[in-house]
Amino acid sequence: MAKVSVREISRVTGFSPATVSNALNGKRSVSEETARIIRDAAQNMGYQQPSQLDAITFVLARKNGKIVDESTFHPSVIEGVERQARRHGMSTSFVSLDFSDVAAARSQVEAITHDPSAAIVLLGTELGEEDFELFRNCAAHIIVLDSWSDQFDFDAVVMSNEDSTLRAVNHLIENGHRKIGYLAGDFRIQNFKARERGFERALAEAGVESKDAWHVLLGTTLETAYEDMAAWLAQTPREELPTAFFADNDVLAVGALRALSEAGIEVPHEVSIIGFDDLSVGAFSNPPLTTVHVLKHEVGEIAVRRLVGNISNPKKYTCKTQVSTYFVERKSVADIR
Repeated sequence: MAKVSVREISRVTGFSPATVSNALNGKRSVSEETARIIRDAAQNMGYQQPSQLDAITFVLARKNGKIVDESTFHPSVIEGVERQARRHGMSTSFVSLDFSDVAAARSQVEAITHDPSAAIVLLGTELGEEDFELFRNCAAHIIVLDSWSDQFDFDAVVMSNEDSTLRAVNHLIENGHRKIGYLAGDFRIQNFKARERGFERALAEAGVESKDAWHVLLGTTLETAYEDMAAWLAQTPREELPTAFFADNDVLAVGALRALSEAGIEVPHEVSIIGFDDLSVGAFSNPPLTTVHVLKHEVGEIAVRRLVGNISNPKKYTCKTQVSTYFVERKSVADIR
C-alpha cells in the first residue's frame, strides 16, 4: 500500500499542508475542530506518522550576502550538519535562497517545506523578523541557526552573543581601558544587536562612559570595513581616539586593523581591538586578533540532534538553544594599567 502523504490529506480536507502537518503533530496553532477533521481524514486514508527523518535540507538565506559570503562560519556549520546527519542515516541537500527577490524565495520555500519526513536547517544570519513569515506555514520540521524569530515558534540554535560580548569588553576593562569604542556593522543583523547590548551592559556595569563619537559604523565586507574606518580616522584627531575597540565580528576588526595600521596607529600599543567569531583571517592578521571563538561545527550538530528528537518524540513547544563561546587571547590587546 502506497504511503499517504501530507499533501494528499491536504487535497482531501482542503486545508494547507502546513495546517495538516501542524494538526498531526499536535501544534496549538490549529483549532481543535480543524485538528479533529484532519486527524479523522488521515486515519480513514491510512496515514502513518513518520517515525524518523529521511533527509536534511540546509537552507542558506541571503539578504545581500555581505555577511554570510564574507565569513567562513557557514561552511563549518554545514560540516557539523552533514556529520550528524550521516550518523542518523540521513542525506543532506543544499538550497540557497535570495531574499532580495521575495517572490522567487517564496516559491522555493513552498517547494522544500511540504514534506514532514524531511527537515530544514535554516541559516538565518542575515534574516530579519519579517523574512521568517515565509516559513510560518512550513509543514516540514524546521530549525533556525544563527538567528531567531520573536514572532513565530521555530526552534533555534544561536550563539551566546550578549554574554560573550560582555566578557570580551570586560577583558578590555580589566586591562585598564576606559575609553572603549564600538565598531558596528552597518547591516544590523540580530547577532550584532545582541552584541551591542552586551557591549553597553559591560560599560554600564563597570561605570565606564559610552561615547557616541566612538561608535563607528562600518561596511560588513573586509574592503568596506577598511574604507569606512579609514574615512573615520581621517576626520578624527589622533588625540581623540579611544584606547580600544570591540568589533561586531572579525571581518570588521581586521578591516579596521588595516586602516589603523595605514594611518600609522599602532595596534595594540595605541589602540587595542577585539573581534568576534574567530575566523582564520583574524588568526593571521598583524597583529593576530584577540576574539571570541564560536563553536561552529557543534551548532550544526546540535540542530540535527534537536530535529531527530522532535520527530521521534514530538513536543508541543520549541526551544531556543544558546551555545557558549570561549575567549581567544592573541596579540591585539594591550595592558595599559
